[in-house]
Amino acid sequence: MAADTKNRMIRAAIGLLQRHGLAAMTFSDVLAESGAARGAIYHHFPDGKQQLALEAARRHGEDVRGHLHALPAQSPREVVEAFLGNVRPVVEASAGGGGCAIAAVTVDGGAAITDQVGLRAVAAEAFTGWEGELAGKLTDAGMDPSRAADLATLMITTLEGAHILCRAASSVEPFDRAAAALLSALPAGGLRS
Repeated sequence: MAADTKNRMIRAAIGLLQRHGLAAMTFSDVLAESGAARGAIYHHFPDGKQQLALEAARRHGEDVRGHLHALPAQSPREVVEAFLGNVRPVVEASAGGGGCAIAAVTVDGGAAITDQVGLRAVAAEAFTGWEGELAGKLTDAGMDPSRAADLATLMITTLEGAHILCRAASSVEPFDRAAAALLSALPAGGLRS
């Protein structure tokens, strides 16, 4: 039961990070969304908001990496198309005011956060893991490892930039344009040269 409460609190924190960012995420909101009792905060997160943010970012990073691991890898184009299809609903949420929970911990978290370096390290680990997962898929699909690594970075950069542009525009159009450009940038066969 205690693990379930902690998991609910972490899931609530992920959602709040996506919708409001780190500075605006409050324990009151986490409690309201998770249904946890106030005492659960201090039991599960004795180091406060920073610990909760770290654990939420780490969990979200692992969750996304798991989704990327499940992408098909028959061809580089298939990897990119599957990635774009899987992240489109997330970007649509950004157009409605959402964002990336990992990106949220890379910006100023307010006075309650004393270890910005630790939060950025968790974010860097997540982004690096996502890029590595995509590069592996692209390499498995026949792409040269160096080109696969570059393309994986471009894919994550496209996703993270789309969060911001789509939120600002209240539209998914910037993502759709970037996705089309990403697909058109793929080499004819995308294979080892």
